Amino acid sequence: MAMTISELARSVGVGVETVRFYQRKGLIHDPKPAALGGAKGRKHYGEEEARRMRFIRSAQEAGFTLGEIAELIELDRTNDRPRAREMAAERIADLDAKIENMTVARDRLRKLARECAGSSGGPCPIIAAFE
Repeated sequence: MAMTISELARSVGVGVETVRFYQRKGLIHDPKPAALGGAKGRKHYGEEEARRMRFIRSAQEAGFTLGEIAELIELDRTNDRPRAREMAAERIADLDAKIENMTVARDRLRKLARECAGSSGGPCPIIAAFE
């Protein structure tokens, strides 16, 4: 199924400029203009580009950078599973560290909120903690 750039963007829930950005980064192909129903010069995308766009979005949600996503795309092409696993392990370690930091921050804020609720005099413990 041939799609215009706007149809491709809409099908994966992004804007046209996002598609163009990924093209400039080399993450998806910039197809050659083709004729469709007499409209010459329009570029048409297929399911492969839509699949790639969905992959990019999912990988970003997992925390991979665009550079890492480009590497994952290449690893898929070469079937380098050991490196893909290594990259996943690195992301997991990064996510675990962020989760730990966020847990500590949440626990501290929860404690400050309890202190604030337990006292009406003096400076607010929440505000004082950030000064």
